[in-house]
Amino acid sequence: MANAREWLAGTRPRTLPAAVVPVLIGSGVAAGYGEFSLWRAALALVVALALQIGVNFANDYSDGVRGSDSAERRVGPMRLVGSGLASPGQVKLAAFGCFFVACGAGLALAAVTSWWLVLAGALAVLAAWFYTGGSRPYGYRGFGEVSVFVFFGVAAVAGTAYVQMGRLSWLGLAASIPAGLLSCALLMVNNLRDIRSDGESGKRTLAVRIGDARSRSVYLLFLLVPFALAALIAFVRPFSLLMLLALPLALAPVRAVRGGASGPALITTLGQTGRLQLAFGLAFTIGLAIHG
Repeated sequence: MANAREWLAGTRPRTLPAAVVPVLIGSGVAAGYGEFSLWRAALALVVALALQIGVNFANDYSDGVRGSDSAERRVGPMRLVGSGLASPGQVKLAAFGCFFVACGAGLALAAVTSWWLVLAGALAVLAAWFYTGGSRPYGYRGFGEVSVFVFFGVAAVAGTAYVQMGRLSWLGLAASIPAGLLSCALLMVNNLRDIRSDGESGKRTLAVRIGDARSRSVYLLFLLVPFALAALIAFVRPFSLLMLLALPLALAPVRAVRGGASGPALITTLGQTGRLQLAFGLAFTIGLAIHG
C-alpha cells in the first residue's frame, strides 16, 4: 500500500510548473489591462493543477495496466501501478477525483463568465484521459506535444486571461505561445529520457518517432525559442524583458542534452527544465503586468 509520500511522488511534482506557469502568465496579461481578479485566478489555478495531476495519475494507470511502465522497464521515477505500490483501481480513482475537482472549479468560472467554457473543459478532460487511455491513445502515436501546446499553452494562458477580463485578447494569445513551448520542452525531455523503454513497449512518442538526435534538437528549440518570442512582446510590454533573468537557468539543461545525457541522468534535467519554466513564468508575468 502506497504511503502519503509515494502518492505525492505519483503526482510527478517536476511536471507541475506546466500547470502553474500558464495561469501566472494569463494573470499577468489581465493585470496589464488592469483587470486582474485574484479569486478567478485562484480557480483557474485549481483547474490547471487538478488537470495536470489528474493526467499524471491517468498516465500512471494506463501505462501500468499496459505494462509499459513496469519496474523492470522504468527509467524515470517510481510509478504507483507499475511498481505495485497501488492498485490500478486506486490510481484510476485518484485520476477521476482530480478531474472532478477540475470540473467543479471550471463550472464555477463558467457560471460567472461564459458557458462555452464547459465545452473547453470537457475537451481538456477528454484529452487528459485519452493521452494514454482508451484503445488508441494519441500519446502513443506522437501527438503528446501537440496536446500539451494546446491545453497547457494556448487554452491555459488565453483562458486564464479570459475568465478575468471577460474577453479574449491578442496579447493573451501571443503570450500563450512561449508558455506552450516550454511545456512541450518539459514533455520532450521526459520522453527523451524514456526513449528506449518507450520504444521497446510500443509507445511511439514524438521522441521515439524522430529519434534521439532530433529529439535533442527539438528540445533545445522548445526551451530557447520562448525567450525570442517573449522578447518580441516587449515591443508592447517593455518589462517583458525581465524574463531574460531566467536565461542562465537554461545553461545546465542545454549542456546536459547537448552533451548526450540519457536515461536516469535526464531526471535531473527534467527538474532543471521545470525550474527554468517557473522562473521564466514568474518574470514574464511581472513584465506583462507592468503596462508602461
